[in-house]
Amino acid sequence: MENIIVIGGGGHAKVVISILKKLGNYNILGFTEIESSEPILGINNIGNDDFVIEKYSNTSTNNIALGIGQIKTHELRKNLVSKYMNAGFIFPTIISPNATINESVNIGNGTIVMDNVAINTCSNIGSYSIINTSSIIEHDCKIGNFVHIAPGVTLSGEVVIESNTFIGAGSTVANSVSVSENCIIGAGSLVRKNISQSGLYVGNPVKKYK
Repeated sequence: MENIIVIGGGGHAKVVISILKKLGNYNILGFTEIESSEPILGINNIGNDDFVIEKYSNTSTNNIALGIGQIKTHELRKNLVSKYMNAGFIFPTIISPNATINESVNIGNGTIVMDNVAINTCSNIGSYSIINTSSIIEHDCKIGNFVHIAPGVTLSGEVVIESNTFIGAGSTVANSVSVSENCIIGAGSLVRKNISQSGLYVGNPVKKYK
C-alpha cells in the first residue's frame, strides 16, 4: 500500500479523504492545512506545504492528492501542483469506486472523479481536474486541465470544455458545444451555443455577465 498526502483541509479535502478510504489502496499520512489542526475523518493535519516538501521529498512518500476545490481562481491549484512536482512528487488519478467509467475513456494525472459520476465512451479528461459528485460526461467529450465540473452537471455528447474553466452545479451543456478556457459558468445555467471568449456566464440560456 502506497502512502499519500492530501493538500488542503476544507470540505473538498474531506470528500477526497473519504474516497481514498473507500479505494483502500493508499495509506493516508495526513492533510496539509495552515489554519486548522483538527483531524478530518480520523486523518491528522501534518503541517503546511513547505513542511511536507522538506520532510517527504526524496522519500518513498511521493503521492499527493489535490484536496482544494472551488476557489476564486485556478491559479492556487496550478501553483501548488507546480511546487510539489518540482520537488519530485506525483499526483495519481483518483477515481471513486462508485463512479462509472465506460470504454475508451482517458483520464489525466491528478484528476479526481467523485461518487456517482458517469463518464461515457471515448471521452478524454485532462489533468488536475475535478469531476464532482453525480455529474454526467457523455460520449466523446473533451475536458482540459484544471477544469472543475461541479456536482450535478450534465455535459451532452461531443462537448469540449477547455482548460481552467469552471462549470457550476446543476448546469447543462448541450450537444457538440465548446466552452473556451478561463470561463466560469454559473450554477444552474444552460449552455446551448459555443462560448469563444473567457469570462463569467450565467442564465438559461447563458449570457456573459458584465
